[in-house]
Amino acid sequence: MAIQPWFTDAKLGIFIHWGIYAVDGVQESWSFYDDIVPYDRYMSQFDRFTAARYEPGDWAKLFARAGARYAVLTSRHHDGVALWDTAHGDLNVGRDLIAGYADALREQGLKVGLYYSHSDWSHPDYASTRKPGRPPELEDNRYSEVAAEDEDPAAWERFLGYRDGQIRELTSCYKPDLLWFDGEWDRSEEQWRIPELAALIRSEVPDVVFNARMLSEGDYATPEQGAPVVPPDGPWELCLTINDSWGHQHHDHNHKSVDQLIRYFAETIGGGGNLLLSVGPREDGTIPAEQAERLEGLGDWIAKHAEAVYGTERGLPAGHHYGPSTLSKDRRTLYLTLFDAPRAEINVRGLLGGVRRVTVLGSGRELAHRITGGLHETPGVLWIEPPTGADLDPHATVLAVELEGELELYRGSGRF
Repeated sequence: MAIQPWFTDAKLGIFIHWGIYAVDGVQESWSFYDDIVPYDRYMSQFDRFTAARYEPGDWAKLFARAGARYAVLTSRHHDGVALWDTAHGDLNVGRDLIAGYADALREQGLKVGLYYSHSDWSHPDYASTRKPGRPPELEDNRYSEVAAEDEDPAAWERFLGYRDGQIRELTSCYKPDLLWFDGEWDRSEEQWRIPELAALIRSEVPDVVFNARMLSEGDYATPEQGAPVVPPDGPWELCLTINDSWGHQHHDHNHKSVDQLIRYFAETIGGGGNLLLSVGPREDGTIPAEQAERLEGLGDWIAKHAEAVYGTERGLPAGHHYGPSTLSKDRRTLYLTLFDAPRAEINVRGLLGGVRRVTVLGSGRELAHRITGGLHETPGVLWIEPPTGADLDPHATVLAVELEGELELYRGSGRF
């Protein structure tokens, strides 16, 4: 099944890691799994998780101003705590924090994504089996597995029933456009019963999009934190934190600058991907000002350069231009991103065919251009007059190179 076109056209999504872990500002789920925080202390955050200032409409308006076309909210992390009043399992916040989020996103024209972890390290039936082929000499984690001799197939069946019950609630109540799964490493595809799970979901939302952590049923690759040097083939998404943490951690003030976020974004869409940028709301539901300001800054840049963002495809492969680029859907306009003020002409190598004109996005100024060199099948080099002064964007300047025909590239090595 081909991926839904809205996903590859979206370019920017917002990842929202929100849960009881925001109360003390500890790492979501892993803090007790890795014995950094005792389990009882981790769960004691429950009573202090208020969502007292949660305004999903404000979230959705901020995300829209950032230029996002979708968002993904952690409906349940590995800790098992559900953000809706689920009838399955005992861990939930006692009210529905998802319905308002879904309604607010749709009111702003954004697609609705929900994160759901395959794993649940709090469920009494979860640590009832182990992944096939796991070496017996590796130490078992009490939250996720048992020794081979203690496996309990009936308990695992009960867990899958619980999992399916929650998934039915999420799909029937909120009709998500995207389901972002996690925790797949804990078990095999056969143990998760991935094809059956996908069929269950599609019975409610036939056009849903899955990330790669739905294994054989996944629609797109999901690199995390590290921007790929060689972009994946096909659709993909880079999930990235604004600081160093997914959820809210009081001590983490190491926020990426707007400049850095624009670079991540431009390089990601230039490689044909989406950027899924994570925010960590406080326990009361407010998004920290430092994160909101960065979303606003990214959104201002995107709005100015929307022509080079939406409705584009991955741009030139490495080696043709010193920086990322995108290509219009009709393949007749290249958009070149310049992160630094150029000190000399900008060059593009390997273009087969002529260039009609070159302009600066945002100002509309036309720049002189010329082609030099070339021999036989090897094309010459395109040289573009460097923009200066007010034509330079303070973060990243984008040039629109209008071609005389559809983009064709020379990828050879020249005459030997």
